[in-house]
Amino acid sequence: MKVTLTGATGRIGGTLVAALLERGDEVTVLTRSPEKAREKLGDVQAFAWDLKTQPAPAEALTGRDVVVHLAGEDVGQRWTDAVKREILESRELGTRNLVAGIAAAEVKPPLLVSASASGYYGPRGDEQVDEKEPAGTDFLAEVCVAWEREAEKAAELGTRVIRVRTGIVLDEEGGALSKMLTPFKLGAGGPIAGGKQYMPWISLDDEVGLLLAAIDSETFSGPINASAPTPVTNKEFGKALGRALHRPAVAPTPGFAIKAMFGEMSTIVINGVRMVPGRAPELGYEFRHANLDDALSAALA
Repeated sequence: MKVTLTGATGRIGGTLVAALLERGDEVTVLTRSPEKAREKLGDVQAFAWDLKTQPAPAEALTGRDVVVHLAGEDVGQRWTDAVKREILESRELGTRNLVAGIAAAEVKPPLLVSASASGYYGPRGDEQVDEKEPAGTDFLAEVCVAWEREAEKAAELGTRVIRVRTGIVLDEEGGALSKMLTPFKLGAGGPIAGGKQYMPWISLDDEVGLLLAAIDSETFSGPINASAPTPVTNKEFGKALGRALHRPAVAPTPGFAIKAMFGEMSTIVINGVRMVPGRAPELGYEFRHANLDDALSAALA
C-alpha cells in the first residue's frame, strides 16, 4: 500500500510510520524539513511542505492509496492569542491546503484519514458521548469543527474521509502522561481540580492500531472516537498511575493552581469529556489495552 502522511515526525506519526514500514508499505511524508524527516524515520520519501502557506505538493499525493493527516500545533502549551491562532490555523488552513493538493493530484487518493480530537465534544461532565453527539462550543470544539469541515471537503473530490477523534494518548515520551510522570515519581501526584472530570484515554498501541484499521478499511467513513471503552475520572487515573509507579497518589492540586500555571489551556485538564468508542466495533477493532492498568504498564515498560 502507498501511504502519504503529514505530522509523521510526531509521537503518533513516527510510530505509525514504523508500523507501516514494518509491514512493507511505501511511505511518503510531507514535512517542513525533508532531510530531518528521513534521518528520523528511515526509508521514506519526503517532500517539503509549509502547511499554512501553500497547497500540498500534488506529486506526493497522486497515485497514493491513502493520505493520513496528523499535523497540527501542539495544544499542550499556554494559550496566548498567538498560540490559539496557530492551533486553529495549523489545522484549518493546513487541512484546506492538503485538500487543495488532493484536488490537484492527477490520480486522487481514494481515502483520507484525518485526525481530530475528543475536544470536538466540549466539556460534557458525566454525560457519556459517542460519535452521534453534536459538537461543543468552546475554543477546542470550534477548532475541531473547522478541522473536520475542511477534511470533509475531500469527499467532494471522490475521496472517502475518516475523522479520528483522539483522546489522551498514553505515551511515556510525550503528551499528557509524560507531563504527569515527574510529580507522581516524586510522590506529589494526585487528583486535579477535585478529580471528578473524565479523561478519555487510549494506549499508543491502540491509537496506531485504530489508524491502521482505518487505513485498511474499504468501507468505513465518518467520525470514529479513538479512546478506550473504559474512560476514567482524573482521580481514578491518578490512582492507576500511582499503582504503576508504586507511588502514592493522594496529593491534590486545586483548580486555581492549574489555572495559574496554564491559563486558558487549563480547561483541558479541569474540564473533561466521557468519550467512548461507539463506532470502532464497526471496524471489528479489538482493543489491545481496554484496561487502564494494563495500558499504563505497557506505556511505562
